[in-house]
Amino acid sequence: MSSHGNAASVNDPRQPSAAKPYVAPMVSPQDLPVDYSGFIAVIFGIAGVMFRYKLSSWLAIVFCAQSLVNMRNVENDLKQISMAMMFAIMGLVTNYFGPARPGAQS
Repeated sequence: MSSHGNAASVNDPRQPSAAKPYVAPMVSPQDLPVDYSGFIAVIFGIAGVMFRYKLSSWLAIVFCAQSLVNMRNVENDLKQISMAMMFAIMGLVTNYFGPARPGAQS
């Protein structure tokens, strides 16, 4: 066995009494990074409504949930998420309960 552990603790230059806990700097809401999942949810929601793609509307729901979980700025992000969720729900309602698409086989 070696005494490597004891030698390291005797010659340790760190000072535990001088250690300070990390404090994250305050970031203004304008400087926060863009919420890409919220933006993608809006795009998929609009595509689901306009082009009547079921998959697009379902993907909008998934990206809305992801954006909701990772929300940083409540005021701005909640507006974007609610808009994307409305588009996704409108797309699902028109796809499943609306009239059939022209040329679609039943």
